[in-house]
Amino acid sequence: MIRLGRFVTGVIPLAVLSGVLLAALLMMNAATQNSAVFGRVYSLLLLVNVVGIVLLLALILFNLFNLIEQYRARVPGTRLSLRLLILFVLLSVLPVSVVFVFSVDTLNRGIDQWFDVKIEQALDDALLLGRTALDAVKQDLIKRAQEMAADLETVSSAAPGRANRAALTALNNLREIHSVTELTLFAPDGLIVASSGEASLGASTLVPDRPNETILAQVRQGMPYASLDAQGKSGLRLRVVVPVYAREVGAPRRILQAIQTLPPRYTKLGESVQTAFAEYEKLVYLRGPLKFGYTLTLSLVALLTMLVAVWAAIFSARRLVAPIRDLAEGTRAVARGDYRKQLPITSHDEIGMLVASFNDMTRRIHRAQTQLKRSQQEAEVQRAYLETVLTHLSSGVLSFDSRHILRTHNAAAVQILGVDLGYAEGKSLEWVGERHPAMAAFVIAVRAAMATAQSEWQVQVSLEEGRRTLIARGTLLPALSGRRSGYVVVFDDVTALIQAQRNAAWGEVARRMAHEIKNPLTPIQLAAERMRHKFLKLLPPEERATLERATRTIIEQVEALKSLVNAFSDYARAARTEPGPVQLNELVRDVVELYQSGHEPAGGVAPIALRLELDERLPILVADAGRLRQVLHNLLLNARDALAGNPRPIIGVSTRLVAEPPRRFAELKVQDNGPGFPEAMLGRLFEPYVTSKEKGTGLGLAIVKRIVEEHGGAILAENAKEGGAYVTIRLPLEEVAARPAVPDETPARAAGRQLRGKGSS
Repeated sequence: MIRLGRFVTGVIPLAVLSGVLLAALLMMNAATQNSAVFGRVYSLLLLVNVVGIVLLLALILFNLFNLIEQYRARVPGTRLSLRLLILFVLLSVLPVSVVFVFSVDTLNRGIDQWFDVKIEQALDDALLLGRTALDAVKQDLIKRAQEMAADLETVSSAAPGRANRAALTALNNLREIHSVTELTLFAPDGLIVASSGEASLGASTLVPDRPNETILAQVRQGMPYASLDAQGKSGLRLRVVVPVYAREVGAPRRILQAIQTLPPRYTKLGESVQTAFAEYEKLVYLRGPLKFGYTLTLSLVALLTMLVAVWAAIFSARRLVAPIRDLAEGTRAVARGDYRKQLPITSHDEIGMLVASFNDMTRRIHRAQTQLKRSQQEAEVQRAYLETVLTHLSSGVLSFDSRHILRTHNAAAVQILGVDLGYAEGKSLEWVGERHPAMAAFVIAVRAAMATAQSEWQVQVSLEEGRRTLIARGTLLPALSGRRSGYVVVFDDVTALIQAQRNAAWGEVARRMAHEIKNPLTPIQLAAERMRHKFLKLLPPEERATLERATRTIIEQVEALKSLVNAFSDYARAARTEPGPVQLNELVRDVVELYQSGHEPAGGVAPIALRLELDERLPILVADAGRLRQVLHNLLLNARDALAGNPRPIIGVSTRLVAEPPRRFAELKVQDNGPGFPEAMLGRLFEPYVTSKEKGTGLGLAIVKRIVEEHGGAILAENAKEGGAYVTIRLPLEEVAARPAVPDETPARAAGRQLRGKGSS
């Protein structure tokens, strides 16, 4: 908009419009000298002039509006510019207006003098004289034709052949006597009787020009006919047709046609008079447009003069107030932070001294600003270096101000928390916790730690109901300028580390328990059996029953302890997998078939209904079939035990091919409509010795999880919204599945993230 204003108020538009109007004036001047051209280009010239006037008025109005707006905004120098503008307009408009009025009056008088009444009368008289002369020639030819017709009355028409020769001789004599170009005698019916013409006419003497029937009918009634006809390009000719009366009584009237070619001079003079008269008539017709065109031209000149005067006033005002305007602009530039502004010194008076002082001030400020920017650049380099370090850290980093507003974060924070924090910057911790319930525990723990106002603190946070564990460490940032500072929070996902530690600890516990318990079990069992065998027959009957009952209890408990020790051994011992091609759907059918023989849950009321939903698109996966059977058996047994007392027990087993580029997974899901898992145990279901059964060991799901992780998969246990519980297993299809469980293994972590996302949704 500023550029447009400068363009409109500058020299370029004035020069362009002046050039256009000058061209229009030249065209107008050239057109007015030629009435024919003026008539053709009148509309175009009028349009150009109107457009020029509109543009000039628009330019003047824009300049006035711009000046008024600057005056209202109290722009320095505008008042003086407005005064000079008014003065220049008065000095230019009044003389131009006087000159314009007198010029228009003089122009109208001059044009009116072109159309003098005497000139018009002279042209009319010349035209009338020409017509009178032609009429005289015509009457003379009619008179001579009638005389020749009277002479032809004596020529008999009784004998056609001889009469024709006589008529031809008479026509030749008459043509020579009366000096006519052509004589033709026609019979009453219009047929040519005889014809005589000049030899110079060529073919016309052989074929006379026959009058039409209208002319013949007029002549038959006794009225002569005369006309002025064009004779090709050679000029004009007079045609006279008169009747020839016969002296014989009852003879029909013949017809005589006389043609007289006018001299070429007559033709040229007539055409000259006619052309001059037509040109004068055109000029008379264009009299009004000529006046309007000249008036419009003068108006354009007047408007152009006033525009130049207005522009000269604006330009002069700008030159006069330029130092004041430059000082104001320089002050605004300094206010905007531009300390390099240097103003031109156009004079050496008081204003020039003021401008020099301003330039010296800006130079000093610029030097100070340069030093400050250099310091800021160094700080920016350090900040960029710190951001690079934070970006490549595996730990999540969050920074908060004193009001606990999130200011910065790194990519690891987004990856660990699973939340896009880009739009959360500038928001409070509470706002983030409300928008993302999965982060509520993390937000509460960090908020509580920050509320303690300690310089350093560390908290452990459990997310997703204990499935993920984060360790967050906070440090109070140093205060700046006496103001309270914020915190920087560094956190890591230690879920895999804690789980590995737990697994190692439980494995060591299970190994030691199996070792310490298994060794004395066999001697205890053998000693109990030996005591029963040795003393059973020696004791009285009442004591014999007591011994039998005691030894049986010892043996049963030893067997139970052996089963527990075997479970401990299975959990602690590193598995030896035997991977091979496995058709998961066939394996599921084989295992489920064992439970379709009317199985009922403990204390059940009705048989369990087993429902299969198998995806036939599942490809063959590489896994240990025996270990997968163990997993499915364990899950089905747990589901059966959970349906105790259910009047309509249902267990659903489904498989599905899951394609989540760039990976594919085989999904196995076991679901029941029992009471579900206890909410307090959902986060620890796969830990050893965690069970809700009265006689359970708590190792079943832990072993299942271990087997799934050995195959590079992931497992998730959840309660269904409609009731019951389900366990979902995902096994990767792209790689060989059987391998030791590694916390950071890519397929397992990928499957785990997808299952967690599915469960939380």
